[in-house]
Amino acid sequence: MIRMLIRAAVFFASAALGILVASWVLDDVRIQVSGFLAVVVIYSVIQLVISPFVMKMAARHAAAFLGGSGLVATFLALLVAVAWGDALSISGVGTWIAATVVVWLTTALATLALPFLLVKAGVQAAANRAETR
Repeated sequence: MIRMLIRAAVFFASAALGILVASWVLDDVRIQVSGFLAVVVIYSVIQLVISPFVMKMAARHAAAFLGGSGLVATFLALLVAVAWGDALSISGVGTWIAATVVVWLTTALATLALPFLLVKAGVQAAANRAETR
């Protein structure tokens, strides 16, 4: 149960970071602070639901596109998050492509890095507790 919660927290944090990085790097990606949490939740839920479907469809019908299934799932999750409300907006075809790549790459890197950083922080906290005893 704890592992599942940690994985969910890492996934949620990486999604938040991906959306933030896209809004910082790309001029035509705008996010309202008041709706940021809702955008991250919507994006995360859609990404969790649609990723297995996209991967299965790619494996079944176009194995060559299996590697790109994450990009497709990211694009679809962003599309739903933009359509859901006014908190996130992405303008222009080029920006949509760039935002998809930036969010996908950032979440992929964060999903790899965050567990390492959490373990490192946990080891450091344990070492600090051992020193104070």
